[in-house]
Amino acid sequence: MIYQSKLAPKYDFLDHQNLEFLLSLLNSKNENVTGLGASIITHSCRTSTEQWALYEAGVVQKLVGLIGGLVSQRDASLESLTAIIKNNHEVTSKILEFENGRALNLINKFTADKSSRTRLLACACLIAVRKTSSCYVEDMGLEIKLIHHLLELLEDAGQVGDEASFALSSLIEEKEDLQKLALEANAIDKLCIHLQNGLSCPKRLQGILLALANICSKLEICRSKLLALQAFNLVSDALKHDCTDVRVAACICLRSLSRSVKNLSAGYFMNETVIIPLLQLLHDPSISVQLAALGAISNIVVDFTKCKSNFIHCGGVKQLVESSMAMDPVVRSHSLWALKNLTFLADSKCKEVVLSELTASSLASLIRDPESAVQEQALALVRNLVDGCVQSIDYAFAENGIILNAMGRQLQYASKAEIGIQGMYALCNIASGSEVHKDAVMEQLFHNGGMNTQPFIMRFLHSNDNQLRTASVWVLLNLTTLSPGVAGRVVKLRSAGIISQLKSMVNDPCLDVKLRVRTTLKSMHELW
Repeated sequence: MIYQSKLAPKYDFLDHQNLEFLLSLLNSKNENVTGLGASIITHSCRTSTEQWALYEAGVVQKLVGLIGGLVSQRDASLESLTAIIKNNHEVTSKILEFENGRALNLINKFTADKSSRTRLLACACLIAVRKTSSCYVEDMGLEIKLIHHLLELLEDAGQVGDEASFALSSLIEEKEDLQKLALEANAIDKLCIHLQNGLSCPKRLQGILLALANICSKLEICRSKLLALQAFNLVSDALKHDCTDVRVAACICLRSLSRSVKNLSAGYFMNETVIIPLLQLLHDPSISVQLAALGAISNIVVDFTKCKSNFIHCGGVKQLVESSMAMDPVVRSHSLWALKNLTFLADSKCKEVVLSELTASSLASLIRDPESAVQEQALALVRNLVDGCVQSIDYAFAENGIILNAMGRQLQYASKAEIGIQGMYALCNIASGSEVHKDAVMEQLFHNGGMNTQPFIMRFLHSNDNQLRTASVWVLLNLTTLSPGVAGRVVKLRSAGIISQLKSMVNDPCLDVKLRVRTTLKSMHELW
């Protein structure tokens, strides 16, 4: 049937004649014709406007009626109802109120049907309900039942078994309470058994890896459980799978597992069996794989400096720098994110390797990148590079200060608060250094934009973004701490109206801003 193909054209439900024709299909006595109508909905219903149009036209009532029909009608109707409900609270509420909850009771009934396909579709429909109107599912105590149903469906050797793990993954995604329920239902054990038994079907392997990734995304106890089952090597092996989707899923699973502070501290992921396959994926022909690998790498390299030498030894810095020059802007920003995490609380040796490989001129170019996400991550990288001792701060002055100058120019015309936040914290770190460093920051605050242009810090102090105001005040605090040249800097700040602005912020609604403002004014008052 044409509408069972993903390549079929989309059906316009907003056209009155099309809607009338659809209703005529659903009113047919022929099960194949009603199935066609339901397939059209499943294939083409994507927007909230379309969902509401179908509800108002009475399509939902027709589908609820068809649920009680033949198996083919029932399955097609359940799938269509899921498409109409998905991410639409208003339509879902109307459906659940239909005939005093008859629709929900019918759907729930079919989670115990003898047909595994019907059970899966009923579960998928209830998951869609749960995501938009969770109170209905919670009140009926269906969540744990859904988890058990889906784990049973994993045993199906066919397509249903392939799809069950995706449904489970969708149910527990970003839901810590449901992930705990899944753990208590031995979901990790059961999924790992399937993983260990060897999976010939790439789709099934992908689904199980994604389900494991979601179960382990929030709770340390879940990650520990998975690692205790010695399934980690199987996840690592999947990084080299022939199927693109499996490689992506394996990276996502590793990213979830590497959220464990305990295991990161132990260097659990910093070994060649993990690092080398991940780095190889940075050259994968699929952008999705590259991004997924960068996501895992970003977690693995964060903090814990004693293990970073392993990553550097495997050529990790060189690979990330190459990716930071990619044509795709998302790859560039994610690569810089990984480099930023690598340099977080890193020692001088690690920072030197990063800057030597990247070069100051390339980093300056990335600060000026046309994409705001790249600018933000480049500035965040600078923030970490110049954090710490005076030697670290000097990195901003490499190649005649090309990095610092790029920062100043970019902050003058920052298009987003996030760019300003990272840039100001980088300046804050530089301003914590020597008199030379503090004066260089002052130069950036007042030099860029011309004589008649308001200093960008004044604009940031007026921002509605709490973090941007906080970062800006931190810069001023570091510039006005007691030191030989502080008096001259205070005079210049007063002349620019910045101290007056600070005085107007002593009761700022953000506690962090208020405290930093008062501390800054107090330190300046001691000079007067």
